Amino acid sequence: MCLAAIAHRVHPQYRLIVLANRDEFHARPALSTHLWSDQPSILGGRDERAGGTWLAVDRHRRVGLVTNYREPARAAADAPTRGRLVPAFLSATQPPERFVAELAAEADKYAGFNLLLADRDTLWYASNRHPRFAADLPRGVHGLSNHLLDTPWPKLRRLRERLTTWLETASESPGEMASSLEPLWTALTDDERAAPDALPSTGVSPEWEHLLSSAFIRHADYGTRCSTLVLVGHDDSLDIEERSYATDGGIRERVRWRADPNMWPPAPVRV
Repeated sequence: MCLAAIAHRVHPQYRLIVLANRDEFHARPALSTHLWSDQPSILGGRDERAGGTWLAVDRHRRVGLVTNYREPARAAADAPTRGRLVPAFLSATQPPERFVAELAAEADKYAGFNLLLADRDTLWYASNRHPRFAADLPRGVHGLSNHLLDTPWPKLRRLRERLTTWLETASESPGEMASSLEPLWTALTDDERAAPDALPSTGVSPEWEHLLSSAFIRHADYGTRCSTLVLVGHDDSLDIEERSYATDGGIRERVRWRADPNMWPPAPVRV
């Protein structure tokens, strides 16, 4: 993941809402959200080169997502893949608090990362670039990109604001993934770039800072590969939709998975 907004225990129907974009080189092969044949309790996308994932959920409705911390000057070719962190959590039995406590001892082996882990009751954030490695997050709306949690980059501010606005107007009645969620998809496909004086300085060229400053990135070599919306109900219902994109930004594939409470595996839904 390279951009995410998370609503933790602020919606009357859903205890967790995740809307996220994954940005990556188009040439890097990946599979869209699916049930993993080698780990059938995991549902998520998969990087075919390293075998990890950027966002996934397990049968207990635990959710994990990871973003890179942008720092090209500290790139380490021999570091372990950060994509293994989410499946390592989902395939273990310990709660997020214990997982991040054990991870802290080896976190420096990895290139910079941000990790969000949620179970039924808690949402934990961990980063090996934060002075305090891990923290239990309060209920509310949180945002994450390629810097520390809630760093106010323009695209992250806009995504959080749009999610907050949607939460304020969301219906309390149960419903399908339908037109009521379209404002969230619109927020994820926002291609407005930041003004030059609002760009962060992360070590890439000004041209790339400008390109990367939009929530939705279009470029022939690198861009937004998919958008994902995850809804976990207070009753343990689960709804996930993912839209994958071609190099020109057009929708290439849509997948959706749904599970009633206590149901596993989720069922694919025609979209």
